[in-house]
Amino acid sequence: MKVVILAGGFGTRISEESHLKPKPMIEIGEKPILWHIMKYYSQFGYNEFVICLGYKQYVVKEFFADYFLHTSDVTFDLANNSMKVHNNYSEPWKVTLIDTGLNTMTGGRVRRIRSYVGDEPFMLTYGDGLADIDLRALEAFHRNHGKTATITAVNIGQRFGVLDLDETGKINEFREKNDEDSGLINGGFMVMNPGIFDYLEGDSTVFEQAPLRRLAREGQLMAYRHEGFWKCMDTQREKEQLETLWQSQKAPWKIWD
Repeated sequence: MKVVILAGGFGTRISEESHLKPKPMIEIGEKPILWHIMKYYSQFGYNEFVICLGYKQYVVKEFFADYFLHTSDVTFDLANNSMKVHNNYSEPWKVTLIDTGLNTMTGGRVRRIRSYVGDEPFMLTYGDGLADIDLRALEAFHRNHGKTATITAVNIGQRFGVLDLDETGKINEFREKNDEDSGLINGGFMVMNPGIFDYLEGDSTVFEQAPLRRLAREGQLMAYRHEGFWKCMDTQREKEQLETLWQSQKAPWKIWD
């Protein structure tokens, strides 16, 4: 199953760093948060990624173009214009980087990568969120219920879309948060069937609005409840919190050696 990552937004809430690079390329422990997300998926055997780019896409492309060099010890022989690689390490990843437009909305970005995921279910997540979700259990939950879309529901009072669930996990309503809301919100880490593309009309489609609302109305949107760690890096303060976890060697998402 391929993993689609939304990495094309402007990241205006964390402009201290996003004026220089896309938000998914802001570093936690000297590695982009995008790398952390991909490493996490990879630990569950998901190694094929389709990354939706937009703002400063060249930064992401250059990172992967130079990845082999950055993760290896090298000797440069300048006189002979040669390079020798020592102790190289590479990830078992296949990464497809797609320009989905500078001003395209989230739903439009997903719509643009349709030909790259084909006629199969795919994972979908944001390029700024980390968690310790059991991704294999998430996939199994999605396949078992047979609906079009699954999103991960996390219990945290923030500023994201609010979910009204029944006891089976079926989402009866999806709406934007208001001042009275707290509780379960959309934490990303989603699974989609190919039928999702029927809900995406064009570049101006905001995935979290009309498509999810329609899916909920039609009984095609399910929630996988996650009670563990989840953190979105939306501000400089949240970036510093993730950095602190990483430096303390207690980062819940670090499940690799």
